[in-house]
Amino acid sequence: MAKSGGTTRTDGIYQALRADILGGRLVPGERLKFPDLSERYKVSVGATREALTKLTAEGLVSTKAHQGYVVRPLSHQDLADLTQARVEVESLVLKLSVQDGDLQWESNAVAAHHLLERTPFRDAADPDHPTDEWSAAHAAFHIALLNGCGNRRLLETARALRQEAELYLQWSVSFGNEPDRDLPAEHRALLDAAVGRDAALAQELLRDHIAHTAQLLISCAPDQPNSAEADIE
Repeated sequence: MAKSGGTTRTDGIYQALRADILGGRLVPGERLKFPDLSERYKVSVGATREALTKLTAEGLVSTKAHQGYVVRPLSHQDLADLTQARVEVESLVLKLSVQDGDLQWESNAVAAHHLLERTPFRDAADPDHPTDEWSAAHAAFHIALLNGCGNRRLLETARALRQEAELYLQWSVSFGNEPDRDLPAEHRALLDAAVGRDAALAQELLRDHIAHTAQLLISCAPDQPNSAEADIE
């Protein structure tokens, strides 16, 4: 990773850290110490600090008093709050995307779905988590659906909320294995509604998709469920 140019080194450790967090190799709540990270990724403390600052802005890393930077901890309250925000914001952005998206947006959404369908979900080496490739294809598909929205502020907010939700997906050992759920069919239905320009149906399907996933993911948070759980039922 020790390439020429400070920007290149910062981008390198940022990408590596992000992949290790979303891939479950750095666990929620784990402290991220500058010397350890600099040694692990073979970059300077300055590049490490810049990468952590960027990941903090994305919601994957947080700061705690007397601890410094840590991988964002998971909790039922945070998941409930995140889900409520996503249901409202992301479904609105999808509605606008379906209404405003052009032919290029349609083509990009179809291509992203094609890649998602053909990317392996599990790897024998790590059967408890989705593969990094599937996670990237999954995120890309949902972002492709949203990208037709002409309101940049709403779109960026929706993207940021989805990014935070990816951490919960990676820590659910049951995601994708529910016996009564057909995840590929849900994605196909979302695509069909979107390219069919049925904004109301696309909204409804996405709200159900997010809420259904949240009900499963609540099992991966370390604290105890409370009244906030009702917000995602």
